[in-house]
Amino acid sequence: MAKRAFNRITTIDRRAAVKQILAQRGDALVVTGLGSSSYDVGTVDHPNTFYLWGGMGGACMIGVGLALAQPKRRVLVITGDGEMLMGLGSLATIGAEKIKNLSIVVIDNELYSETGMQPTHTSRGVDLAGIAKAAGFALSDTIGTESGLKSWIPKLYNTPGPVFMALKVNASRYPLSIRLRDGAHIKNRFRENLLGAKAFD
Repeated sequence: MAKRAFNRITTIDRRAAVKQILAQRGDALVVTGLGSSSYDVGTVDHPNTFYLWGGMGGACMIGVGLALAQPKRRVLVITGDGEMLMGLGSLATIGAEKIKNLSIVVIDNELYSETGMQPTHTSRGVDLAGIAKAAGFALSDTIGTESGLKSWIPKLYNTPGPVFMALKVNASRYPLSIRLRDGAHIKNRFRENLLGAKAFD
C-alpha cells in the first residue's frame, strides 16, 4: 500500500497558538482533551480549566454537560485530532442540541502524539470541520495561517454556537509535564472556583 501524503498545511506552533487562544478567555470555562492538549493548556494554567487526562473521546461531551449546566458562561473545549476522531458522535449531539455557549478547538497535527506519532485519519483527508458543519454547527472551519487564527479567536468566545475550529499545526513536540495530575484535586479546584467553596459545606 502506497504511503499517503500528509495534508499538513501550516507552520503554526501548537503551544504558541494555545497561548494566544487562552489570552482572550476572560471568564470562559475550559475543558481539555487528554495528552498534548492538556500539556499545552497547562502552560497557562487557570482554576477555570478542567484537565481530562483519560477517557479518550469524552472531552466534547464533558463540555456539553458543563455548557448546559452553566448557560451564561462560554465553554471552550481544546482537544486533539486523535481524541476528536474517537468521539465523532459527540459532534452530532452538539449540533442537534444547538448549544450556543459551546466552542471546540481541535489542535490538529495529523498525528497520535502520545503513542508514537502515528498518522491520524486527518492526514488522509478526513475533514473534521466539514463533519461539524454537516452536524449542524453554527460556525465551523479549518484554520492553517496565523492571520486566520488571529481573526478566529474572538469568534470562539463571542459567536453564538456551537462553534468548531480545526487548527492545523506543525509536528513540534514539547516536554510532557504539568503541575496538576491529581484528578480529585483538579475536580475540586474547578468546582470550588466555579461555584464557591460554601456550596459544598
